[in-house]
Amino acid sequence: MRHSLIRKNLIALSLIAAFGALPVAQVSAQDTSAKTEMKSDMHQMERATSDTWITTKVKSEFATTKGVDATDISVTTKHGHVTLSGTVSGDSEITAAKEVAMKVKGVKSVDTSGLKITGHDD
Repeated sequence: MRHSLIRKNLIALSLIAAFGALPVAQVSAQDTSAKTEMKSDMHQMERATSDTWITTKVKSEFATTKGVDATDISVTTKHGHVTLSGTVSGDSEITAAKEVAMKVKGVKSVDTSGLKITGHDD
């Protein structure tokens, strides 16, 4: 009789342990998924902030650089890749704008194909 009671108690404890862990495992999996999603969202926000910072920094560098007319050049940044568009006076301004933009921290590449020459080269 005593062995039967012990065996029933062990079986009951085993069942509690086995089925009691299922909800914990599900919550843990959901928690991991939520954390992964949150990290992804944070990474996207950091990237967007970084791109905005790069765009602002490139524009401000243009404003203080001789030979680059910041008012006629638009700057967009996506994942560290800068695209310049607008009008410039010549090839030398395109070269200067590209060199200035490449010096900004975080810039991976500079696309100047959107710049159009409207004046004479310096």
